[in-house]
Amino acid sequence: MSSFALAGARIFDGQTWLDDHVLTVENGKIFGLEVRGKMARDLPVREAGGAMIVPGFIDLQVNGGGGVMFDGDCGVEGLEKICRAHAMFGTTGLLPTLITDTRESTETSVAAGHEAARAGMPGFLGLHLEGPHLSIERKGAHDPALIRPMEDADLAALIEARDGLPALMVTLAPENVTVDQVRALVDGGVKVSLGHTNTTCRTALAYAQAGASLVTHLFNAMSPLGHREPGAVGAALDSGQLWVGIIADGVHVDPVAIGVALRAKNGPARIFAVTDAMSTIGTDIKSFELNGRTIRRENGRLTLEDGTLAGADIDMISTVAYLYRTVGLSLDEAFRMVSLYPAQAIGLDHAKGRLEARMDADFVVLDDDLGVVSTWIGGEAVYSSV
Repeated sequence: MSSFALAGARIFDGQTWLDDHVLTVENGKIFGLEVRGKMARDLPVREAGGAMIVPGFIDLQVNGGGGVMFDGDCGVEGLEKICRAHAMFGTTGLLPTLITDTRESTETSVAAGHEAARAGMPGFLGLHLEGPHLSIERKGAHDPALIRPMEDADLAALIEARDGLPALMVTLAPENVTVDQVRALVDGGVKVSLGHTNTTCRTALAYAQAGASLVTHLFNAMSPLGHREPGAVGAALDSGQLWVGIIADGVHVDPVAIGVALRAKNGPARIFAVTDAMSTIGTDIKSFELNGRTIRRENGRLTLEDGTLAGADIDMISTVAYLYRTVGLSLDEAFRMVSLYPAQAIGLDHAKGRLEARMDADFVVLDDDLGVVSTWIGGEAVYSSV
C-alpha cells in the first residue's frame, strides 16, 4: 500500500470542516490531517479533483446492487458486485442484507459472508439477516410462508455465524423471539435490531433492556406512535440506547416525519440513514424476482404486484442529497447520518465513520453538486468518475 497526501478540497473530518489541509494516508490508514505546505513528512501529493473530502458512507441495510440480490444464489462473486455497485455512490462499507429466506439459503448466504470476510473484500463489513423471526402482521414484502419463531438451533447458528464475521446484525420481532434469546444473541456478539413488529412500546423497551440496540427502518413495518400506545416507533424515539435506521428516499417516510423523528430522538444513540437498496442500484433493470415474486421498479418505487413496498431504489449519495435539500438538515449532519452514526451503531467507530489519525482511510471525494468524484477504501481508489 502506498503513502500519499490528498489535497485540493475542503475536508470534513466528521465534526469540522478544514480548509487548506491535506489528508495524509499510510498503509491503508489515515496518518493525519495537516496544513498544506507544513506536512511532517515529504509525501507525494495527489490532487483530489473535487470540492470536498468526507468520511466514507456506511450502509447497514443493503439487499442488493449491480443487478444482484443477496440470497442463497449470490455467492462471494455476487457480494463483490454488490459492494462495487454501491461504491459508485460513495459507500465504503456495507452489510449485505438477507431478506427472510429458507434455512438452506440462509446457511449458504452466511457461508458466502464468511468467505468474503476471509478474503478481506473491500466494502464488506459483515451481514444483516432481516428475518425470518418477524411478525406476520408487519411482514411487509417478506414471504409469510417463511416467517417462523426462533428455535434453539437458529440461536446456535446465529452465534456460530458471528464468529466468522466483522459484524452480524439480526432484525427480529418480539412476537417470534424471547427476551432470553435476545440476551443470548447479544452475549454472543450479535447486534439485535427490532423490526417488522407489531409490539407495544413497553415490550420493545423490555427487549432493549435485554440488549437489543437497533431498530430497523423506522416507521415502516412496525406499530406506529399513538397517543395511548406509543408502539415500536415510540420506543425507538424514547430509548437512548436504540440506534435507529431510516430510509430517506421520499417514498418510505415523509420528510416532515423524518424531521419530527430527528428532533424527538433521545440520545446518546442517534438516527442513521440506510438505503434498503435492492439489485436495481447501478443498473437500468425494471423488474426482478424476490422469493419467486416479481418486484417492479417505477418512479423511484419498488413494489410487489399488490403495491406493497419491497425495499428501496436509492443510493447513499442520493440519500445525503435528500436529507440536505428536502429534509433541511445541515450538510454536516447529513454526512454524519451516513457515516459516523451507523459506524457507532455497530461498534465500528474505532476504525470508521471519521477522518482521524489511525482510522481506516475510507473516504469519498465529492463535487459542489454532491456528485461522487471518487471513492476510496483502505487508501485505494475503488471508483472514479473521471
